Amino acid sequence: MKPAAVRAFALSLPEAEERETWGEATFRVRNKIFLMMGADGKRASVKAAREEQEALLAEDPATFFYPEYVGVHGWVGIVVARVHTAEMGELITEAWRMTAPKRIVKTFDQEA
Repeated sequence: MKPAAVRAFALSLPEAEERETWGEATFRVRNKIFLMMGADGKRASVKAAREEQEALLAEDPATFFYPEYVGVHGWVGIVVARVHTAEMGELITEAWRMTAPKRIVKTFDQEA
């Protein structure tokens, strides 16, 4: 997947916005981060449940990794060029769902 596609998908989610923080692009909903992408766009990290993190790291360690600082909280690191578009879309959407207020998620689900 290309970094521009990651960015476009993340920003297509309701109330998502991009803000540079710590030299990286961070994607937020209501000022809460659900996705971070390195300045070069080669790596990204998404918010995830610990079970999902463990499964992805075991499934494909060449694509998924334990990111510094946020890995301890369940986040999953991703080598952007190696991940399939559909899987990345699912990971971003789930990270957004974990972060967005319930009302926004409910509206999103009703419109989908």
